[in-house]
This record gives sequence, C-alpha cells and structure tokens, in this order.
Amino acid sequence: MTQPHFLQTIFKPENFSQEELSLVLQNFTEIDFKKNEYLVEKGKTTNYYYFLETGFCRSYTIDLEGNDITTKFFSTCDIIIDWHSYFLKKPCRESIQALSKVKCWKIKFADFMKLFHIEAFREVGRTRLINNYFELKNHSISVIADHAKERYLNLIKEKPSIVQNVPLKHIATYLGITDTSLSRIRKEITL
Repeated sequence: MTQPHFLQTIFKPENFSQEELSLVLQNFTEIDFKKNEYLVEKGKTTNYYYFLETGFCRSYTIDLEGNDITTKFFSTCDIIIDWHSYFLKKPCRESIQALSKVKCWKIKFADFMKLFHIEAFREVGRTRLINNYFELKNHSISVIADHAKERYLNLIKEKPSIVQNVPLKHIATYLGITDTSLSRIRKEITL
C-alpha cells in the first residue's frame, strides 16, 4: 500500500517507528465531498473524524430565530470532528458542510481506539484537541470583548485562505455581525 504523502505531514515519520506509521496510515481512508455536502449532520452521531487535505468546510448551527450561524471554519491540515459526538456518542448539535470540493482522510472510531496505544498518535490527538479548545475559547472571548473590525482583521491574519475563499455571509455570522457591517468594515480597510 502506498502511504499518503499528506498524512505524513500530520503524522511525521520522525515521530513514529516504521511499523507504527504504517499501522496508523493504513487505518485512514481517502474520501471526497462535493460542495455543500455534509461531513457531519446535526442530530446524528458521528463515527468518523477527518483530516482535511484540500478545500474548505464550516461548522454551523441554527439559532433560536432560525438564522444559520457559522461556528468554525476548516482548511488544509485541519481536523474535522465533532468531539462530543465522536467520543461520547451523542447526537451532533451542529452540522459540518463542505464549502468547496473537499478531499479528506477519515478514520472510524473503532480504528482510532485501536491506535491509541501508540504514544506519538496520542500526542497528535492531544495537541489537536488542545489547539481546538484554545481556538474556540479565543473566538468566544473575541466575540464578547473585541470590536468587529478587530475580529475581522484577526481572521485575515490567522486564516487568510478562509477570507479569500469562503462566502462573506458565512464570515459575517462567524464574526457575529451582519453582512452589511462586514461590507462596511471591508470598505474601511481598503480605504
């Protein structure tokens, strides 16, 4: 079996024995999604998580007024997972949707658990979980404590590919503002 080069950027060969790396890589399967297709659907329990090789995705939920609110964006090398559903086997409270054609590598929960004895594999997972937690925490605080323009400038700085490739309506809801406010901020920045 040929080992996917992309996964070797996630699971760096220098951190694994040859046998461990081979075992990890053989448990991932390549999968493609079309634009607007769902990787995770609200109300369902997920049995996979994905590493995103190419394309863009977003997670979103519907608020009490029926508005579609983006909660996170995903781009190359991101892990796409509903942590709560994947590990606790609870129904998802949000959906994750492809915003473009997407190529991912997926692993089933049972296969993930079989690999958990490999220390380097656990470390990759632990690091990803911690990074996701801090990103979520920083975004939550930013929505409360920062001006909308600061939030937008921060998104440009941290994830320029998102700003260049994702519809503005999704960026606006992620930032907690209206499309009109985002247009005004974008005009101010370009002046």
